[in-house]
Amino acid sequence: MYIDPNRYTSRPTGDRIPQEFAIYDRLEALDLPFVRVDHDHADTIEICQSVEAVLGSEICKNLFLCNRQQTQFYLLMMPGSKPFKTKFLSAQLNCARLSFADAGHMAQYLQTVPGSVSALELLFDVDHRVQLVIDRALMRSEYISGHPGISTSTIQLRREDFLKFTASTGHEPVYVDLPDADV
Repeated sequence: MYIDPNRYTSRPTGDRIPQEFAIYDRLEALDLPFVRVDHDHADTIEICQSVEAVLGSEICKNLFLCNRQQTQFYLLMMPGSKPFKTKFLSAQLNCARLSFADAGHMAQYLQTVPGSVSALELLFDVDHRVQLVIDRALMRSEYISGHPGISTSTIQLRREDFLKFTASTGHEPVYVDLPDADV
């Protein structure tokens, strides 16, 4: 897998998808500094570990979830090294049965595809159909990273700047405490 060893602090030029440029537009409008690393598609947390070496920080896991009726949608952010166990999250959200939401809902609400989802795409959820959910353990990190609309780049933001970005989209996070691997 190709990973550009350079760290960029500006938007990319060239042929990129409109969603990616919309995210950079918002970052610039909010005057939020970021670091960008370009790479081949990195659509699993295992592949993203190679990108982490260039960024110098852990990349979080982003999961797009829904209830059984597909009427409530959640974007869960958690440390990449933590396993996801739905029963612990379901209990904290008072949601009987969570599962992975389908690609159609992801495209409809977040304008992205599986493997590319991050909280940066909440910019496109103007009707606020998706609830942002963050594992508190992630908030201990100095940086939070995510793909800007497509998994061929990764953006690193300071935690405080990330929260400014999500606040600008009108998405207030719900915080949860997910167990580590030994539970």
